[in-house]
Amino acid sequence: MQSGTIGEAEGDRRVRSILIVGGGTAGWMTAAALAHAMPRGCRITLVESEEIGTVGVGEATIPPIRLFNETLGIAEADFLRETKGSFKLGIEFVDWGRLGHRYFHPFGGYGKPFDLLPVHQHWLAARAQGCAVPLDDLSMAWGAASRNRFAPPLADPRSVASTFDYAYHFDAGLYAAFLRRYAEARGVVRVEGRVADVALDGEGGQVASVTLDDGRMLAADLFVDCSGFRGLLIEGALKTGYEDWRHWLPCDRAVAMPCATGGDGFTPYTRSTARAAGWQWRIPLQHRTGNGYVYCSEYLSDDEAAATLAANLDGAALGDAWPLRFATGRRRLFWKRNVVAIGLSSGFMEPLESTSIHLIQAGIAKLLALFPTRDMAPMLVDEYNRIAITEYERIRDFLILHYTLTQRDDAPLWRYCANMAVPDTLALKIAHFRDSGRLIARDMDLFGPASWLAVHVGQFNMPVGADPLLGNMADPGASRDFVERLAAAIAGMAGSMPVHRDTVARMVR
Repeated sequence: MQSGTIGEAEGDRRVRSILIVGGGTAGWMTAAALAHAMPRGCRITLVESEEIGTVGVGEATIPPIRLFNETLGIAEADFLRETKGSFKLGIEFVDWGRLGHRYFHPFGGYGKPFDLLPVHQHWLAARAQGCAVPLDDLSMAWGAASRNRFAPPLADPRSVASTFDYAYHFDAGLYAAFLRRYAEARGVVRVEGRVADVALDGEGGQVASVTLDDGRMLAADLFVDCSGFRGLLIEGALKTGYEDWRHWLPCDRAVAMPCATGGDGFTPYTRSTARAAGWQWRIPLQHRTGNGYVYCSEYLSDDEAAATLAANLDGAALGDAWPLRFATGRRRLFWKRNVVAIGLSSGFMEPLESTSIHLIQAGIAKLLALFPTRDMAPMLVDEYNRIAITEYERIRDFLILHYTLTQRDDAPLWRYCANMAVPDTLALKIAHFRDSGRLIARDMDLFGPASWLAVHVGQFNMPVGADPLLGNMADPGASRDFVERLAAAIAGMAGSMPVHRDTVARMVR
């Protein structure tokens, strides 16, 4: 019987070398994950240039980032300390549905189901009977966030303190530096340089090598394009094409500016405030607050955007306005030949729901799940692209929901959004909820029913009817009693939690 290990036989087609083109959050997340998954037998190199800046729009995240860190064995306290991070329980939306109105998109659900129906159906029944409890008050995440408090969820499923989830705010530049140290300690080699040329092989059209501006040539079996909007490999070399979604998501520019955090501004949630031509983000970190104005250049000049942002900071500005231009959309293919695009090179989702870093994480996860041989089997490439395209379209629909449900008519942008045609996949979800409050899920929805519920109700897409089962299961009085008791339990539990700043301070000291 022949000895040896799998892959050592004659004709071994394993990928022996990977070149990541570009650093930043996307490049170093990819490098760290690959180094962790393949501790031997594959050379991983990352090329980046300190002269080329990185895009740092991803300082707010969603809960799956915790799984990424845990998979890499990164302790939460170390992560928060190294990235100046804070906790995030969701996003507060201000002036989106109507001027003067606000609502919360929580991480986690709204209580626990009562009978066989979701909590919001009982809330609708109680509301019809005159109950004044807001939907937000049935969310444990909002109960804590609104009081500026945070503690990790409890494991006991009987407690309302088990019904929420959380993510982080952090400095994306510090996170990339942290992961660089992690990756280099596990054998990843960093090369300083700017890519000047990309060579394709003459037979299959795969990328064979890249040449740096000083003449060095770097070859590999598999290339990961983390070069940002430029897409040096996926677009520059392979001409993949781009699907532009600005007719649905018209904001195409942003300006960012950090400021000092003062008073009780160290909140465990992100804030998104709708402005006349877009919206402003607010992200609290340990050492500063991140701010930005995402806007549509058709309705606002760059100078006006910078002035509006500067006039709406919570504290003293800590830097100059930093501009960014983009087109929300995606590459027509995310994986082509032997190039996988991860991060901004694969497409861009405006940062309304903090999905930028998650899409990096999702791209890495798919690459590991469908990791190829040097043959780059078409069925793997096709499956990767099918999943990635579906994920992007599901997120796209959720982002459009925020714009199309607005009742604002005070500015051209909002009038356009309120009247635009939306994708059929989104129109169906809106119609189902408007009819009976049903939340229709689709394959690979990143955002679950609670997220969709928050935006539907928060932006006044109220159902005209209820789930027919409700009338056969509980009387309105029982629904009202359940809703009021749930709100009281959440308020009591939230009031007992420690202040967010104190929780972070204890963890990072």
